[in-house]
Amino acid sequence: MAKRITVDPITRIEGHLRIDVEVDEGKVKNAWSSAQMWRGIEVILQGRDPRDAWLITQRVCGVCTTVHAICSVRAVENALGMEIPINAQYIRNIIIAAHGNQDHIVHFYILSALDWVDVVSAINADPKKTAQIAQSLSDWPNNSVDRFKQVQDKLKSLVKSGQLGPFANGYWGHPAMKLPPEVNLMAVSHYLESLDYQRKLDSAIAILGGKNPHIQNLSVGGVTTAINPNSDSALNVERLYWIKQMLEEVQSFVHKVYLPDVIAICALYKDWLNYGAGVRNYLAVPDLPLDRKGERFDIPGGTIFNGDLSTVREFKSFNDPYFRDNVAECIAHSWYQGSWTKHPFNEETVPNYTGFQSDGKYSWAKSPRFKGMPMQVGPLSQVLVGYAVKHELITKYVDYSLATLNKIAGTNVGIEALESTPGRHLARAIRSAVLIDLSLKHLELLTENIGRGDYDIYNPPNFPQGIQKGFGFHEAPRGTLSHWIVIEDGRIKNYQLVVPSTWNAGPRDEKGQLGPYEASLLNNPIAEPNKPLEVLRTVHSFDPCIACAVHMLDPYGKEVTRVKVL
Repeated sequence: MAKRITVDPITRIEGHLRIDVEVDEGKVKNAWSSAQMWRGIEVILQGRDPRDAWLITQRVCGVCTTVHAICSVRAVENALGMEIPINAQYIRNIIIAAHGNQDHIVHFYILSALDWVDVVSAINADPKKTAQIAQSLSDWPNNSVDRFKQVQDKLKSLVKSGQLGPFANGYWGHPAMKLPPEVNLMAVSHYLESLDYQRKLDSAIAILGGKNPHIQNLSVGGVTTAINPNSDSALNVERLYWIKQMLEEVQSFVHKVYLPDVIAICALYKDWLNYGAGVRNYLAVPDLPLDRKGERFDIPGGTIFNGDLSTVREFKSFNDPYFRDNVAECIAHSWYQGSWTKHPFNEETVPNYTGFQSDGKYSWAKSPRFKGMPMQVGPLSQVLVGYAVKHELITKYVDYSLATLNKIAGTNVGIEALESTPGRHLARAIRSAVLIDLSLKHLELLTENIGRGDYDIYNPPNFPQGIQKGFGFHEAPRGTLSHWIVIEDGRIKNYQLVVPSTWNAGPRDEKGQLGPYEASLLNNPIAEPNKPLEVLRTVHSFDPCIACAVHMLDPYGKEVTRVKVL
């Protein structure tokens, strides 16, 4: 008999997300994704000065601390047909790449690793064997017997005290946990180290952005990061080298710890490479612009349909009509007034909460579509697009990762293995390696340009009378983000945010097409319905940004049991 499981809220994410699944014969047969929180930022913006939008929109989230700010200024600049100084592009790019790495490291080690790593079992590991495994993956200096013994002793004291802190309430001993104790010990050790490296990235962002979270250095037309090599109160040589040192330290961690860890976990959970693909239409946008207009980029974007890399079509500029004309949002199953599908320029935001209705409206998220199709966004999409167009760095790290995975697992999988629950984690680690390399490239470009005597950082905007429409996009850590603005006589008439977790977490549309979260859960195994770890694994692999009880119900909505989740 089919059973219905409700995980509400999903934990270890930002915001409130409810997932319902129907399980029959140990597999998920149907799924619903319900965003449970409404912020109303789009309504707050109406009538305001467009130059203020970036400061307000980045308050949507305290995790995605730069992305809405970046996207907002790009939207206004697009509406006004502006170009910005190349120094401003480089500074924005370094912030984007540093934040992307900080976010990816936190997501894997802090938010998702506990879906795969049985922390408590690490107390039974042999530190010598752990060191042998770790050293076979990389020459990271802390992959030593002494280091692993120290971490194990700390963990034993935590377990003995009964106060596991951040490791409390995990599904330790769950039958879906497959890693040997030694690999679990390695992962716990690297978890602790990751805290320091994400801090280094925060520091680099703060030097350029004034603070983090919520950078303060943007402006429509450029940045406010003053450049003066001879001033202690501006961006000078000392600060540039300080940033460089921190980025190089993070680069070593990403190459020698983060990426090898994810490859190893994918190899040891090779059976999971068959689960979680879901929607196989992919959308990513180009980023890290190399010119004033936004027509040349260091990371690619485009679309792929039906998982066929030969269908790739790239976006070429910040003003690309292929992107501009094909985005729409549907509210057939969303808590807004009406049931329309509209282009963002023409949308209105009128909330209309009805309660959760499986066959009706059941989410605050809208359902974005591209050419009428649901699209998966995120690092997987960008990696697939990059691989399809033979992007040098993406191809390099994909080939390395798959070769290493196959060696460890004794398999012969190809790029299609990334279209899975663990594959999304591997794509994110690959993107992290690409971004950290490019952050140092753009820092060098900035330093060279300053060395040529160019200190320009800002072009002032001019707001004419009448109506201007614009859009800005940014490949955020969770995927494609776009802001859409209509300006009338210098004030915001309409503003819409089409965000990565809306693309992925959105509900069914008027055609009944499932959103990516929903589709990815179908046919996933469920070993213990009262401990639905597998649901968390797949949903977490998208890095939801939308707090800890689980309700298990029968198909008629009657509660059977209630359990806590981490």
